[in-house]
Amino acid sequence: MVAYVVMGVSGCGKSEIGRGFARAIGGTFVDGDDLHPEENIAKMGRGEPLTDDDRAPWLDKVGDRLKDADTPTVIACSALKRIYRERISDRAERPVTFLYLEGSRDILTSRMKNRSGHFMPVALLDSQLATLEPPAADEMFVSASIDQTPDMVIAALLSGLRRETK
Repeated sequence: MVAYVVMGVSGCGKSEIGRGFARAIGGTFVDGDDLHPEENIAKMGRGEPLTDDDRAPWLDKVGDRLKDADTPTVIACSALKRIYRERISDRAERPVTFLYLEGSRDILTSRMKNRSGHFMPVALLDSQLATLEPPAADEMFVSASIDQTPDMVIAALLSGLRRETK
């Protein structure tokens, strides 16, 4: 089965793009935030960045969801470091394509300030940006800039996938 992870820092639109991308491919969407242990959500809500140890069980759940999927599956997950992406892929036991959403700090900050009901405070954006290791050329990924409409981002990702599979 086809497996995708929509990745990037908080505020880049992983959930919205993930939902739209899953619709476009006739797949299932899972919001990775729903897979976080309560302790992680509480920690981030207090403005404390997660450690690698905090993230490990969450990344395993993401990989397990992909492994157990029987339809094309799209999961929104920050997957900020290469080791996180490798952990997800190893756990999934299948190829995983990462859909990397890129954006400037200004756009990300604006989006985070204007959303409601999310546990991630703007104060953690800098730690996420510092942690981020963009995918390298030897990883399976497609990227798109978030400085366009969600439909345009989804179209760019789909177009990038078509180029990659030729």
